[in-house]
Amino acid sequence: MSEIQRPGALYQQVAAAIREAILSGEFAPDSLLPSEAQLMARYGVSRPTVRNAIAALRAEGLIDVRHGKGSFVRSSGQPILTIERRISRTAEGKFVMPNGDIWDEAEEPSTYRTHTTKGTGRLLQLGEEEALFGCDRLLIDPSTGTRAMHRTLIPFEVAEAVTLLGKEPCKPPAAIYWVLTQAGHKLSWTETVRAHMPLPDERTALRLPDATPILHVARVAHGADDRPLFLEELRVGADRAELAYRITADKQPARRARA
Repeated sequence: MSEIQRPGALYQQVAAAIREAILSGEFAPDSLLPSEAQLMARYGVSRPTVRNAIAALRAEGLIDVRHGKGSFVRSSGQPILTIERRISRTAEGKFVMPNGDIWDEAEEPSTYRTHTTKGTGRLLQLGEEEALFGCDRLLIDPSTGTRAMHRTLIPFEVAEAVTLLGKEPCKPPAAIYWVLTQAGHKLSWTETVRAHMPLPDERTALRLPDATPILHVARVAHGADDRPLFLEELRVGADRAELAYRITADKQPARRARA
């Protein structure tokens, strides 16, 4: 039996001891933890204390409880999928997304009309309640099983100016880029990434284990005068995927010679 001699509630002491065993490698990643009875005997505590300790470690993201199978140590390895965020163009001028061909659609895309929120309005430089076309896709990578939620939002004013987008607002991003350039827009992009804990629908759709944050990527396509034309959002479990970027140095503007 391991001695518990730390300050704090007893379940916290047990959680600390199990945490040390995980971090030291005694309980290896993806391995099944000892049963409740074994942990009770190991630490000399009651079943409720063990359950509270497991709940605390589950909330920390160190343990994944699988119903009917037990508690497993979460993997601490590298994400299994790298998502390249580059945009390339072919000799014909069409756009190519490096990861564009890895995804399968898990269900039919959903097209709808919606309005800007405070967050999407800020990205699109629009006020709240401005009309948008929305398209939601649930994607899956067939080689790893990684799931992703993908959304595009096109302002009505952009769709009205580019007729094809108003008729077919649920095109993939690369196709939307092509349509916009054919309409005379010279595109540039900005992208932000943030992490947050998932909402219930996100956790269900992405099939996330306990205490797993998601990566929320927001990419805005800009036209002339840096005007936002449409917004693309990608949400994926942070335990499954990482994002990769190619960075190049911008050219500094030429300095004017003094008279």
